[in-house]
Amino acid sequence: MQQQPLAPFRDVVVVAESLTPAGLEALERDFEVVDLADASRERLIDSLSGASALIVRSATSVDSELIAAAPGLRVIGRAGIGVDNIDVDAATARGIVVVNAPQANAISAAEHALALLLAQARHIPQADARTRSGHWDRKSFQGVELHGKTLGVVGLGRIGSLVADRANAFGMKVIAHDPFVGPERARRQAVELVSLDELLARSDFITIHLPLTAETDGLLGKDNLARCKPGVRIINTSRGGIVDEEALADALRSGIVAGAALDVFVNEPLTESPLFELAQVVLTPHLGASTIEAQDKAGLQVAEAVAAALRGELVLSAVNVDLGREVSEEVREFLPVAEQLGAVFIGLGGGAPDQMRVSARGRLAMADIRPLGLAVMKGGLAAVSTGPVSYVNVNALAHERGIGLVLEADERSPEYVSMLSITGSVGGEEIAVSATRSRKGPMLVEILGHDVELPISRHLLIVRNADVPGMIGRVGTFLGDAGVNIANMVVGRSRLNGEAAMMGLNLDSPLSDDDIARLRFMPGVEEARYIEVR
Repeated sequence: MQQQPLAPFRDVVVVAESLTPAGLEALERDFEVVDLADASRERLIDSLSGASALIVRSATSVDSELIAAAPGLRVIGRAGIGVDNIDVDAATARGIVVVNAPQANAISAAEHALALLLAQARHIPQADARTRSGHWDRKSFQGVELHGKTLGVVGLGRIGSLVADRANAFGMKVIAHDPFVGPERARRQAVELVSLDELLARSDFITIHLPLTAETDGLLGKDNLARCKPGVRIINTSRGGIVDEEALADALRSGIVAGAALDVFVNEPLTESPLFELAQVVLTPHLGASTIEAQDKAGLQVAEAVAAALRGELVLSAVNVDLGREVSEEVREFLPVAEQLGAVFIGLGGGAPDQMRVSARGRLAMADIRPLGLAVMKGGLAAVSTGPVSYVNVNALAHERGIGLVLEADERSPEYVSMLSITGSVGGEEIAVSATRSRKGPMLVEILGHDVELPISRHLLIVRNADVPGMIGRVGTFLGDAGVNIANMVVGRSRLNGEAAMMGLNLDSPLSDDDIARLRFMPGVEEARYIEVR
């Protein structure tokens, strides 16, 4: 009986909580999905032994115990924004990428903030409850208009910006505090940037759109609430703890704060609070992302992020990878170039240098190029490491090997719109390679001082040879005799007169060590280097 070929290995993705059907379908195309929604923690732990990825929402505590139960785990996905329920430090120590869906609920959260703003301004929940009790009471619920009032937005990120746009439509004057936003962007949004103290003093309404960090914990506490404009109304749909609930209750009782509307709390679910007894407060049970659309987008976005991480790509929503404030489109498109160029550099040098100097030129140099440095290092270390290399652990692995990274940017690029170069010394030899992005993908444009235009492929052969007739034919005949097909070949001369010429070849199959050794002894061949790009 003829033996059937083994099926290709498929990474296992464990889904611990309910995920949208679109998200599950996206994962099932390429991975084996184990759906454990509503399963016990014990069953979840038992199922993680062979998992490559884990997807959760907010109910599953991904602590060190859970992470230790999954030795092959490479990515943890959170179908939402907050990762408070994930031990990010433990994941990072293991080189596990933690991704989320940061944009999935942006519109829903912004709309909920506006809903709370209106509910607070017009006493809608209180009036509804009074009417349902059989009382027609129009006098007790006199509200205020939004038009002409000043809205202070603390945090002008994606959600804060959406709130600002909608507030402008109500005819509000929008001011904002965000040290990471430049004046030009604020001007385009018709927003005035101010200090936090000025925002507190001028705002009729304040809406919070910040992550919970050591710096933002208790931001609106007793002292800052005392600095607020008397009669201010406060909205928080971001994270519990940014507004000190005890201090807010005191400010409401004293009249400094006229009203508040909160969707998030320090302790959730919220079962007791000093805010319960205050009629001028609107409270909702963390509903910012509770729309059909947001849940669908969260499931699909986290599925796409998990799939990209399992493919080894840099995931822009990774919470434990430092990519700076924003990754430009140009840098994003150059990431595959950077990763493959790093592998080519290590292959040419036959090992890693003490320091890699990565230079971006042209349009590429106008953006933050830190992600490109990570990609170069990841591609290079993957070529010489036996264990997994990810964007999370690449810095630690480079540190262990004693490899330094220097980043340079030069907006001048006379030959290409954008170009990336790596230089470094390996074994006393200076190695230099450059690449750009072409319609055919990553393309080498300089190798060891020779100008070429060679697509980066899985199997590369670089030959330096005497610049005499017949060399191309000799190398082609040699490869043909070895049974190796040439997919593409380019030739280039050195920038220095009198130096050897170079051939760059894309091969359809690998060369053996014996083939490379014999090629190096061929008359006219000064050097031959075979590179495998994973």
